[in-house]
Amino acid sequence: MRVRFGPRDLDFPGDNLGLMRASRPDEHPELLRGRMSGDGYLWLRDTLPRADVLAARQVILEHMAARKVLSPGKPIMEGVMPRGGRGMPMNGRRGIAHHPQVLKVMEHEALYSFLETWYGDAALTLHFKWLRAVGNEAYTGAHMDYVYMGRGSSRLQTVWIPLGDIPVGQGTLAVCAGSHRTEGFARIRDTYGRMDVDRDGVEGWFSRDPLELSSRHGGSWRSTDFRAGDMVIFGMHLMHASTTNLTQRFRLSCDVRFQPASDPVDPRWVRDGVGHVDGPPRKTMAQARSEWRV
Repeated sequence: MRVRFGPRDLDFPGDNLGLMRASRPDEHPELLRGRMSGDGYLWLRDTLPRADVLAARQVILEHMAARKVLSPGKPIMEGVMPRGGRGMPMNGRRGIAHHPQVLKVMEHEALYSFLETWYGDAALTLHFKWLRAVGNEAYTGAHMDYVYMGRGSSRLQTVWIPLGDIPVGQGTLAVCAGSHRTEGFARIRDTYGRMDVDRDGVEGWFSRDPLELSSRHGGSWRSTDFRAGDMVIFGMHLMHASTTNLTQRFRLSCDVRFQPASDPVDPRWVRDGVGHVDGPPRKTMAQARSEWRV
């Protein structure tokens, strides 16, 4: 299959973008911890009830249809966009991101159960929910989540949830396995990986060309075709991105953040937090990378 990753068209699966390793939440905890330590992520198959995920998908798409974002006359659950469709903002602390049917998935008891076992502590989720409808030709550049939410727990984790069956050609999550720990990424982690987009005034994406990173610093980019009920968990220093949505269907997904409840919380993302500082970055990533020599 031909897919687009950053500016490049390539074969998937292939040498430049391979397959994620699948796990299941009922596997032995030490086996899962070993995979997380080595790869930096866990792709957990069929963890959330498929019916609940699809019910949340329907609520979101009905919300989009009411705002005339979808192509008229097409089945709502297909999420078909007009040509050139670019998505719509749905992130936040209220609204559709906090609809009860959507929260039923984003804060599902299966998530709490898995993460409380993982942490050995009660789990807490950030109130802000990063709900996204990704349009045609859109993608996410390579970045680490720490730069956006690093003021709280060092054990904060992202849970990426696909809201439907999403093939790679529709714009799926891609992770650079090992980038959270390998020597090749050490200087990136020590410079870019310690910055704060608000404090430092630097744009957040490290690169719009993920393969530039792996060719210079190592690591192995991986993705997969996801299905409703899957989720991916990873930490704040795993480099990740997305493939490009080459279809006429919106890619629906949500990033949810969890941490141990006893750890400090980044105040920007609590119920009454201020979020990111408004205004353009004061420094481009190209300027920052030149200063960091990465």
